Amino acid sequence: MPLPDLIEIVPLDKPVRAEITVPGSKSITNRALILAALADGEVTLTGALWSEDTQVMAEALKVLGFEVKVEIDPAEFCNRTISVKGLGGTIPNAGTAEKPLELFVGNAGTAARFLSAMVCAGNGVYRLSGVPRMHERPQAALFRALRELGYRVDSPNDKLPAVIHGESEAERGSVSRSASDNSNATADSNQLPPAEAAAGHRPALRNRACAVSIVESSQFASALLLCATHAKWKVSVLGENTEESPYVAMTLKLVEVFPGRGGRFQIEPDASSGSYFWAAGWMLPHASIPVPSVGMLFSSKKRDEYYREMDGVHESLSSVSVLRWPDTEWQIDRNFTVFHMMPKPHTISRLNHLGDSIMTLITITPLLRKERCFVDLGRLRLQECERVVALRTELTKCGAKVIEEGDTLTVYPSELHGAEIETYNDHRMAMCFAILGLKVPGIKLKNPACVKKTFPNFFQKLAAPPPHGLGAEIRDGRTGRKLGLDELFAE
Repeated sequence: MPLPDLIEIVPLDKPVRAEITVPGSKSITNRALILAALADGEVTLTGALWSEDTQVMAEALKVLGFEVKVEIDPAEFCNRTISVKGLGGTIPNAGTAEKPLELFVGNAGTAARFLSAMVCAGNGVYRLSGVPRMHERPQAALFRALRELGYRVDSPNDKLPAVIHGESEAERGSVSRSASDNSNATADSNQLPPAEAAAGHRPALRNRACAVSIVESSQFASALLLCATHAKWKVSVLGENTEESPYVAMTLKLVEVFPGRGGRFQIEPDASSGSYFWAAGWMLPHASIPVPSVGMLFSSKKRDEYYREMDGVHESLSSVSVLRWPDTEWQIDRNFTVFHMMPKPHTISRLNHLGDSIMTLITITPLLRKERCFVDLGRLRLQECERVVALRTELTKCGAKVIEEGDTLTVYPSELHGAEIETYNDHRMAMCFAILGLKVPGIKLKNPACVKKTFPNFFQKLAAPPPHGLGAEIRDGRTGRKLGLDELFAE
C-alpha cells in the first residue's frame, strides 16, 4: 500500500537502544556513477544509494548507451551494488540538432549539473529537462563555463530545459550564448573572463580553460572537475577557495582515488541521512541517574549497591548510533556528531561547519537550552525548495521563535506544540520534522513520500523495532490508524 498523503508521528515515551544503518551517500554515489562511466573498464560500486536521485542518474547513463547492472545489497534495503562498464570518456549514444537525445533529471541537482558537463564529450546533441522546480534552479554559471570551453548551450534563461551540443559541435566552432542578457549570472560569474566564447570564438581544443563561480552551487565546479581529466579542461573556481568548499574538495578527492581503469569502489553511508538518528537519540527519553552521596562513595556496601543500580539504569538509557559512520573527511555532515549536542559554538555556518544536516540542527534547536545563530544559508534558498523560509515558517507554526535576517536564522528555546507541516516536496523538510515529532506531540507531515528522493525507507527505520529501528508509532494523519511497516516505504 502507498504511504498516505498525511501521516502523524507519535512521540516516543521510553528510552531506545538502537544501531541504525542508513543508505549510501547521494553526493558520492552520483559522482561515482559519472566517474565509472568515464573510466577505462568496468567499475563496481558497493553500498551505492538507490533512491529517486540516483535512479535518475543511472537511467540517464543507460539512455546514453552505457551498460549498467544493478544488484540487491543484502546489508541495506535502499542500497545497491551497481556495475558500470566505462568506455574511457566515450559516450555511445547521441541525438541530432533536429532530434536531441532526451535526458530527464527530475529534481536532482547533481544529475542536472554533472550530466550537463559530461555530455559535452558526446558526438551529438542532448536535451536536459526535469521537474518544474528543477527548471527554476540555477545553471547559469555552469553554462557560461561550458561556453567558455567552446561548447554550445542553448537555453532561453540559462536554466533547464537546455540543449547542449557535444564535442563534434565544438570542433566546428558552434558556440552560442543564452537568449537572455546574462541577467541570471551571479556577481562572480559576471567577472569571468571575457565574452569571446559566448560571442562565437572557439578556444583551442587542447588545454581548454574556464573559470566557474560556485556562489550559487558548488555542483557547478564539481561537474567540470569530474570530466576535466578526460576532456583535458583546466578549471578555475571562483567564489570560494576550492580547498575550503567541502563538496568541491569531495570531488577532487574522489577523482584522485577512484579506480579509473576499472575495479571496485565502496560508497560511504550518507552522513546527512545519519544526522536524523543522532538527533533522535539526543531527544529520546533518558532515565534519571541518582547522584551518589559522599557517604555512599566511601561505604563499600552502599557503593556496590549504587553500581548494581547503575547497571540497571544503563540498560534503560537511550543510545542511538549510526553504523559504519564515515571515517573520511569527504562528507562535511560527518561533523554532526560533534555539533548536535555542543552548547557552543553559538554561530554555525552552512559553508564551514555543516552541509544539509544544518537543517536537522535548526529544527531541533527550539528544544535546546540556548539560542543558536545559523549563518551562510543562502544556498538553502536554491535547493529543493526555499529552505530558509520553509524552516522559519514551519517551526513558527509549531510555536518556535525564529528570526530571519538576510541569510541568517536565529532560533530560540521554545515551548513547541503540534502542527500540520508542509514539506514543500522536500525530502529533508519531511525528515527533519519527523524527528521533531518523536518529541513533540501532534506533528503531522504532508506528502511524506517525498523522502524517496534520498531515503525511501526512512519511515520504516523510524518504526522498525530496536535495535534496527526506533520503534516509533506512525499513524495515518486523517484516520488515526497505526501504519504497518509495509505501508511506510516511499514509492
